[in-house]
Amino acid sequence: MALRHAVLAALLDGEYSGYQLAKIFDLGVSSFWHAVPQQLYTELNKLEAEGLITGRQIIQHDRPNKRVYTVTRAGLAELERFATVPAKPGIIREDLLVLVQAVDHISASAVIKQLEERALTVKAKVAMFERNLEKLRGNLDEETFLRKGEPIGPYLNCLRGLAYEQSAYEWLTSTARLLRERTATVEEPES
Repeated sequence: MALRHAVLAALLDGEYSGYQLAKIFDLGVSSFWHAVPQQLYTELNKLEAEGLITGRQIIQHDRPNKRVYTVTRAGLAELERFATVPAKPGIIREDLLVLVQAVDHISASAVIKQLEERALTVKAKVAMFERNLEKLRGNLDEETFLRKGEPIGPYLNCLRGLAYEQSAYEWLTSTARLLRERTATVEEPES
């Protein structure tokens, strides 16, 4: 998937500025795509030049003017085309996994520390996804929302993000605990 498709998908729910789009990526799209604001602004310019989105200037008297974007028919057609292309499987590229792979030959305490620090970050993301799901559901329970709530796409992606982060949290904490226990047994003096 190219960043362009993630941007187009994020713009489907409304008219957003680059700043707002960055916030959407931080909260709603982060479960499946990461982009820094500079990448988003560059992509917005490309998409507008190609006619896949349209932008308009909003004059603000108490703040700098802003430009907001919406998806055009051509942009929606591009997403339709993208929907027909077989999806590529995800790839995990994770520095922390490299450290765990090498833990038999490097300082386990350094790896444990990084696992525990990452677990704290992931725990905060779990809470964020839970809040987002509650906000999207409104006053509906999950079963009702899944049957007839709108918008369903962002909700389903948020559920996937939550499951991913919960799984990561479980792995991080159990791996740190296991390495800590193994390190403690190695360090125990023999009788």
